[in-house]
Amino acid sequence: MSTLILIPARMASTRLPGKPLADIAGEPMIVHVARRAADSAMGRVVVATDTVRVAEAVRAHGFEAVMTRADHESGSDRIFEALEALDPDGKVTTVVNVQGDLPTLDPQLIGAALLPLEDPQVDIATLGVEIVREEEKNNPSVVKIVGSPRSGTRLKALYFTRATAPWGEGPLYHHIGLYAYRRQALQRFVALGPSPLERRERLEQLRALEAGMRIDAEVVQSVPLGVDTPEDLERARQMLSR
Repeated sequence: MSTLILIPARMASTRLPGKPLADIAGEPMIVHVARRAADSAMGRVVVATDTVRVAEAVRAHGFEAVMTRADHESGSDRIFEALEALDPDGKVTTVVNVQGDLPTLDPQLIGAALLPLEDPQVDIATLGVEIVREEEKNNPSVVKIVGSPRSGTRLKALYFTRATAPWGEGPLYHHIGLYAYRRQALQRFVALGPSPLERRERLEQLRALEAGMRIDAEVVQSVPLGVDTPEDLERARQMLSR
């Protein structure tokens, strides 16, 4: 497979404005994410942004950036525009969407996210991790995968929810929002537009399930720190300055 790793980055975060350029251990956060994506050695890495300052910072550190429109509603829309601009001839078959606020990302997770695509019936692949902290089981900020086991490390996703699910005895799985798309699946996904359950749960991946697309999740052992608040940023600074 020809794989393109795209990192959407926008400055207009509501909870932490300007976070792609937030300094962490002397470098912008988006540069840390790009470096970790490159360390995965799974494909070409490009940051997709609507802000010239972000593109300049990325390029100054030796990474690629592409400019995209400012009016995208989601990162998926942004990476699809970037894909079309970077690969108009359709040579790329697989697209990995790495969120631009994961500066502590383990590069091996990108390879793990690609594994479910070995099954030709899978349209979109993602990651999950078993929840071990009791307080996270009832936390609506921790998105849960309701899935049917396909192997010891693989779930076929049936639903994603902010509620505590499924009910009863057994493990609960935290969804990690890192996606690998077949090119045709990404094209179909962005053409669909938001779905009813997507709007209700505020979870974009439900659009794909409602449309009958298949999402499988590889179960991994660690959750990367997503930087959404000033407190998260301080944690990332502490982790990366050691």
